[in-house]
Amino acid sequence: MDTLQSSNGGSSGFVPLSRTEYDTLTTQLAKLLHTEYPPVIVPGEAILGIEAIAAGIAAPGRRFLNVVTGPYGTLFGEWLERGGADVEELRVPFDEVVTVEAVEEAIKRTSPDAISFVHAEVITGGSNPAGEILELARRHDLITVSDSVSAVGGEALRIDEWSADLVAIGAQKALGGPNGVSAVAVSPRGWAFIESNARAPRSSILSLLDLKPPRAGEAFRVPPYIPTLEARALIAALEAVEAQGLEQVIRRHERAAESAAAGLRVLGLEGWQRNSDRRSTLTTTVRIGGEPRLLIKQPIGIVAPGDGELNGQLLRLNHFGANASQAAVETAISTLAGLLELDAAQALEAVRSVWEKRS
Repeated sequence: MDTLQSSNGGSSGFVPLSRTEYDTLTTQLAKLLHTEYPPVIVPGEAILGIEAIAAGIAAPGRRFLNVVTGPYGTLFGEWLERGGADVEELRVPFDEVVTVEAVEEAIKRTSPDAISFVHAEVITGGSNPAGEILELARRHDLITVSDSVSAVGGEALRIDEWSADLVAIGAQKALGGPNGVSAVAVSPRGWAFIESNARAPRSSILSLLDLKPPRAGEAFRVPPYIPTLEARALIAALEAVEAQGLEQVIRRHERAAESAAAGLRVLGLEGWQRNSDRRSTLTTTVRIGGEPRLLIKQPIGIVAPGDGELNGQLLRLNHFGANASQAAVETAISTLAGLLELDAAQALEAVRSVWEKRS
């Protein structure tokens, strides 16, 4: 492949992503997401893909039910409203996740055209019942939008089986990949919903239509602004996931979450998420309560303070990607024990016991 030429005639050293590499990446992602439709490759961090979805589907006269279980849900609703959409919000406290019953009641009450929600909330440590929400939406013939950036690789995500229409994913969490390139999976219904929107952007960094993968036999030029190094790093990360096996990657995240919870119990700490059955596999959040020794200002390893309004209310154990490991969880539990001036031995034994049982 030739390098691009700079304006002064010299070589810039930049080699764009080849069509073969592009096809490899979309094929890998389609397999990972259990979909027959090649996803859109987004030239940036996953938040760009989420905003591009909002820009592509929001319009006056369209009615959305936006489920808010964390800060990203709030932001997505604001983007929909910016596009002129009528947004009805179903909000729950950030130490809970939404129930299917609440979603069904809200659908019946608001009669929306589409529903949007965050699959897994790494900031709050909760995981919404994505499969059940999507099944409910299908029964009501709703377009669905799922922010599954943090869920992919840590939880089940079967896009075609669940009839999901627009799904944003990122590689920097459970997949252990780069954060400079991401993807959006779009069903035929999702494309029709975007294409029927006169306000959907074109010739814009927020245009999904400009990035739409080609149909068989169509001429196609790989967008030159897809970051090459990041795309190649994502290909390598997906190859590593395939070599390990996606189900094994998911189980490793489950073990990390369960063993972290066991260690916390021994230390006498309470999980932030009230429903222990709906906790994220990527992060374990710890309720600080009135304990001043847990008010850290900077991360200590994978133990981090809460973001935004949750700062001072919780701590987060970020056991995802390479840190979905026994060693990382043990170090985090030791960190918490040290902050509390407790002996970590029994808590570490609890971590090891759960990890071994789940192996």
